Amino acid sequence: MKGIGFQSKQAALDNLKNMTTDVTPIAEDEFKARMEKAQSYMSAHGIDALYLNAGTNLKYFTGLSWSASERLVGAILPAQGHIRFIAPFFELGTINEYQLIQGEIHAWQEEESPYSLLGNVLTELGIAPSATLAIDESTAFFAVDGIAKANPQLHIINGHAVTAHCRMHKSAKEIALIQRAMDMTLEVHKAAASILHEGISTTEVEAFIEQAHQKVGAPGNYFCIVLFGKASSFPHGVKDPQTLKKGDVVLIDTGCKLHGYLSDITRTYVYGEATERQIEMWQHEKQAQAQAFQAAQIGATCGDVDHAARSYLAAQNLGPDYQLPGCPHRTGHGIGLDIHEQPYLVKDNPQPLAPGMCFSNEPMLVIPGEFGIRLEDHFYMTEHGPVWFTEPSHRIDDPFGIDK
Repeated sequence: MKGIGFQSKQAALDNLKNMTTDVTPIAEDEFKARMEKAQSYMSAHGIDALYLNAGTNLKYFTGLSWSASERLVGAILPAQGHIRFIAPFFELGTINEYQLIQGEIHAWQEEESPYSLLGNVLTELGIAPSATLAIDESTAFFAVDGIAKANPQLHIINGHAVTAHCRMHKSAKEIALIQRAMDMTLEVHKAAASILHEGISTTEVEAFIEQAHQKVGAPGNYFCIVLFGKASSFPHGVKDPQTLKKGDVVLIDTGCKLHGYLSDITRTYVYGEATERQIEMWQHEKQAQAQAFQAAQIGATCGDVDHAARSYLAAQNLGPDYQLPGCPHRTGHGIGLDIHEQPYLVKDNPQPLAPGMCFSNEPMLVIPGEFGIRLEDHFYMTEHGPVWFTEPSHRIDDPFGIDK
C-alpha cells in the first residue's frame, strides 16, 4: 500500500503548505475581452442583448461574484454599447464594493418590479420594446417569467448559445488557475490516503480533507465524497457514514475553488491487500480512461471520446452502453467556474473538440453489490491534442506513483 495509511493527521497536515501565494485572479482586460467576444457573437446572430443573472455567468463576464436569490441581481450586456447592472437599491453599497467592471447600476426599491426596470433599461439602450433578449440559461424560471410578463413584446431566447460560445474555450490564464487548483487537490488526496487506518470513518476523512484544502490555500472543500467498501458502487454516495476495514475499496472524490475556478479529482484504491477481482476491475477502469484520452484529438467529437471508453469496456463484457456492471454515466464533463459545464463527453454528442476546452475523464465502473472504481483526472485541449492537468493514478497499490 504505497502512500496509504502511514502517518497521523497532524503529520499529514504539517507537510502541506499554502500553494496560492503566487496566484493572481483574472484581470480586468480579460473580462472586457470576454464581453467583446459575446457582443461580436450577438451581433452576428441577431441578438440585441444578453441578460446575465447572479451566478457564474455574471462572474465570468463581469467579475462580480453574487449568489442568485429571489431578488433580481444581474447585468444587461447589449450587442453594442456598455454593460448595465440591475440590483436592489439597498444592495448598492455592497455591489459597488464587489464590482470589478464598472457600469451604470439601475436600482429598484423593494415595492418596485425589477422586471419592468429591465425593460426600461432596454428602452434606454434603444433596443426595446421588441428586442431579442437572450437570457442566461441558469436564470430561475420565476425571473424569466417575470421578465416576459412585464415586457410582452420582447423576443426572449435561451442565452446558452452565447455563454457557451465564450465559456467552453478557456484562456491560458483560466487553464493556469484550474491547473493550480488541481495541483492543490492532488496534494490533499495524497494526504488523505496517508492517514487511513482501520476503524476510521468517512466523516473523519471528510473533515480532514476540509482542513487539508484550507492548509494548501483554498477556503475549504468545494465538495467531498468519501466512500468505503460496497458504498463505493454508488457514484455520488450513500446517506450513512462507513467505517474502514481491511480489503475495502476506498473512493475519494473532492475539489476546491481558486479564484472561482474548480478542481475535481477522484482516486480509488484498496486499504490492505486487493483481491484479483478488484485489481482486474481497477485495470479496466484505468485502460478505459486511457482510451478516452487517446481519442480526444482536435476534430474528434465529444461523443467519440465517450465511445472510445465505452467500447473498451464493452469488449471486457462491461456494459454495453450504460448497463451494469459497467459505466452508468457519461465519460466526462467540462469544468471551469462550474464543476459541471459544457461541453460533455457523452454518447453521440456531436460537439467537436477544440483548443481551450477542459474535461474530466472518469468512465466509472460500477459493480453492483460489490464496489465501484472511479479514476478521475482532467485534461485540456491544445492545438496538438490533449494535455493532462494531473497525472493519472499508477496502480491500485500505488495510486500516487511513489514507486515509479
